Amino acid sequence: MVGSKRSVKGQQGQSRVQQSKQANHAILRADNRTSRRTFIDKATAVGVTLGGSMVFIALLLIFFYLLYVVKPIFAGAELTPAATIPLAASQRAPLMLGMDEQNEIVFRVSVQGQVSFYRVLDGQLLAKISVPLPEQVKVTAAAVASDSEQLFVLGLSNGTVLPVKVAFATSYPDNVRLITPTLRYPLGSTPLVLQAGTLPSSAARAEQEPESSRVSKTASMTTSSTEETSPQPNVAKSALSNHISRQAVTTLAVGYQSDRVTLAYQDALGHWQLTRLVGEENMMTETISWHSEHSVITDAPAGVSQALMTPDQQQLLLRSHNRVFIYDIRRAKASLLQVLDLSRDSSPVTGMALLAGASSILLTHQSGEVGQYFQVPQPNGRLYQHIRDFNAGGAVAALATEFYRKSFATLTQTGALTLHYTTSERQLLHRQLKLGQADAMAFSPRASALVVESGTQLQVFAVENAHPEVSLSALWQKVWYEGYPQPQYVWQSTSGSDDFEAKLSLMPLVFGTMKAALYAMLFAVPLAIAGAVYTAYFMSSKVRALVKPTIEIMEALPTVILGFLAGLWLAPLVEENLPGIVLLLLMLPLTVVLTALGWYVLPGRFKRLLPQEYRELMLLPILCLVGWGCFSFSPVLELWLFAGDSRRFITNELGITFDQRNALVVGIAMGFAVIPTIFSIAEDAVFSVPRQLANGSLALGATQWQTLTRVVLLTASPGIFSAVMMGLGRAVGETMIVLMATGNTPIMQWSVFEGMRTLAANIAVEMPESAIGSTHYRVLFLAAFVLFIFTFVFNTLAEVVRQRLRARYSAL
Repeated sequence: MVGSKRSVKGQQGQSRVQQSKQANHAILRADNRTSRRTFIDKATAVGVTLGGSMVFIALLLIFFYLLYVVKPIFAGAELTPAATIPLAASQRAPLMLGMDEQNEIVFRVSVQGQVSFYRVLDGQLLAKISVPLPEQVKVTAAAVASDSEQLFVLGLSNGTVLPVKVAFATSYPDNVRLITPTLRYPLGSTPLVLQAGTLPSSAARAEQEPESSRVSKTASMTTSSTEETSPQPNVAKSALSNHISRQAVTTLAVGYQSDRVTLAYQDALGHWQLTRLVGEENMMTETISWHSEHSVITDAPAGVSQALMTPDQQQLLLRSHNRVFIYDIRRAKASLLQVLDLSRDSSPVTGMALLAGASSILLTHQSGEVGQYFQVPQPNGRLYQHIRDFNAGGAVAALATEFYRKSFATLTQTGALTLHYTTSERQLLHRQLKLGQADAMAFSPRASALVVESGTQLQVFAVENAHPEVSLSALWQKVWYEGYPQPQYVWQSTSGSDDFEAKLSLMPLVFGTMKAALYAMLFAVPLAIAGAVYTAYFMSSKVRALVKPTIEIMEALPTVILGFLAGLWLAPLVEENLPGIVLLLLMLPLTVVLTALGWYVLPGRFKRLLPQEYRELMLLPILCLVGWGCFSFSPVLELWLFAGDSRRFITNELGITFDQRNALVVGIAMGFAVIPTIFSIAEDAVFSVPRQLANGSLALGATQWQTLTRVVLLTASPGIFSAVMMGLGRAVGETMIVLMATGNTPIMQWSVFEGMRTLAANIAVEMPESAIGSTHYRVLFLAAFVLFIFTFVFNTLAEVVRQRLRARYSAL
């Protein structure tokens, strides 16, 4: 008995030990699970925090990278001394200064036709070439025909003229670049005879018509190392040899093109005459025949101090004191077009120059003001009008314009150099230079260097002026561009003309972005919010389980497909059935309301015959029938109201431009892209409202509509507002739909029948074609920066409003 009791006690002791061990193991396992859970929680917290921080850092990097790319366009110009070249003493002011494209050689053309070439690196005189002239013939006048062509014309004492072009030949001996300066004679080295003869009497001048005479039957073609292949009419042997004027050319203005040369000149007797040489190429013999057209400018002013001709040879400008006489010479006969009377100004006019493109006139005043004038459409035709003024800081001693841009530089008598850009109205540079009296100034062909003659030296400066076209006013304010009737917002970055000036206003793009987003939200918000509220609050669970995933899967549809369908299918459909589309937009909401009213008044015995859980789906065939009816009735309605052509009625009768790809198409297409985003978030917000709130309201006697409007929607308002703002952000940043469904016209019209161009679409279209580092390239990055700021501001405002709504209605 004692042994059995001991054995029982031993077994009990062993069981207690085993239970203790098992308890310890359970505690260890619980501790392990707790420590593992704690580790996972901490790792998750660290991962979420790190991920959020990385997102924030990525946004900051994008922000600062955009700023890094955009910042240079707002930087001013820089001027760096490059070389000083000594000149011989007691030289007259030069006719023309210039450089080669590589900024390695400077040339100086004297008024006597002697051209000196200097090397910029060490100031060494490379060559001094004199224009060959006949014996006992002197240079009596000179004019620059084209800065970009670096061509000048000499007027001679025997009444002839000689065009001369400064050229640079590039060769590579021993793989080393060698630039050789030379002179070329585009129309031959023989001076051209100007038909002057005996002037008609005063009575006959008013009735004189341009006369035409054959200059030469064939033009010989020559090629040499110093002369470019060009027609060379032997005018001295032509029929005009019997009428050679022995009167010296005293004042000269020239316009030059390869097949046409126009010369306006004043002879020794003070008479102004106009001669035009026109070349016609024989397609069979490839020779050029030249004709001369001559007329007398009978109403030229007295005391002309400066004469200019536009490169297109359509206008002649004569400055006399404080007046500028502008003549139309398109038909080789000068007719007075306009007189700019500047005598009312307090400061007299001291100089005149043509801006790049020859559409604008720059007039300098003794006070230091520089006025810009260009032609503006007016009731009497296109006339010059004062546009804007610039301040040079003192009396202008020299003025230079760039070859291809609207920049110009002024140098005052005290040595103050100022660089302006006309369209952007920017003062890019103002520097006081240690120079004496400036005689002349000129830009290099690429505007990367500036050469100034002052006293007995040439000063060469390196110019860094990459983005003069951009300013805050040019980007965001109306700008008066050349040829436009008034200041406008314009985006036109490229053109086929070398004289084109880029117009980079961002206002049309911002306007287009807002317009596209507005029409998309007008279409999407009512449908998405109403559908979300009905689905979450009224719809049966079985139908909701079908409808909600179907709408959410629409968000996975590529926007390029929507844009493709909108541009190629929807846009023609809207144009052909415009009355039906408008009728459809009116009839669908009315049909829904009438159908709901009919269901409400339907007797209960009929309602019970229909499945209650699927009553919403019964609306689909009714809506389809109404849509078919609207499209079927569209031709009848169009014939009845618009005489069979609604587009012509809108265009002609209402005066509204109608584009096939317009804001209506964009609103419908982009609305379908935005609806799933708004619907999904709003539906979740409404469905997440606790049921006890709605049940409590119903239990207190409120109707379902009162419960919805005063309890459910207020509680869900933060989520609904977030859904709308998410949809707006999607619409603002949408690219492919607006790219394919609009005409991409950067216009500022709210009309639903006109298109637009958005920031995102503009970046997608033009970024592949822009040169890296160019002004166009950086302005596109600025557009991306503006789009980034827009979305950031919208999202920030949305979050602030959402938090306030949440705090206000959280107590419900």
